[in-house]
Amino acid sequence: MKTPPRPVVRNAARVLLLDPDGRVLLVRGGDPADPEAGTWWLTPGGGLEPGEDARTAALREAFEETGHRVERLTGPVARRSSVFPFDGRLIEQREQYFTARVPAFEPTTAGWTELEQRALSGFRWWTLAELRATEETVFPERLADMVSEALQSS
Repeated sequence: MKTPPRPVVRNAARVLLLDPDGRVLLVRGGDPADPEAGTWWLTPGGGLEPGEDARTAALREAFEETGHRVERLTGPVARRSSVFPFDGRLIEQREQYFTARVPAFEPTTAGWTELEQRALSGFRWWTLAELRATEETVFPERLADMVSEALQSS
């Protein structure tokens, strides 16, 4: 009997970037090792560097993934843990979510790593109504509720 692979634990920080019109910026992603798995939308963010706290990682990742420097974060406003295959490995990702109010801006891919260049494929600003109505895959599953709560509290 083959033992299933143990997941690699990855601590991560993600950011709900909210513009003045209440839209949230999402990035389209996919598994570069499994193109047949399709694509999904997710918030900017990524793994914590050694010795880095989640807030610092969220600020760094928001800049690296979008080209926009975030000045202030709120949160963490949510936490999520999930196990999934990605790039040939099984990942157990432990995420902390933050929110940030930002001006509307045109994101850039200039700061993307080699892996991000293979895994990510563009940005889109989403309204809450669009999030609630979409049939596309969005992570986390309760993102629309998280955005709604963030808009009400800010």
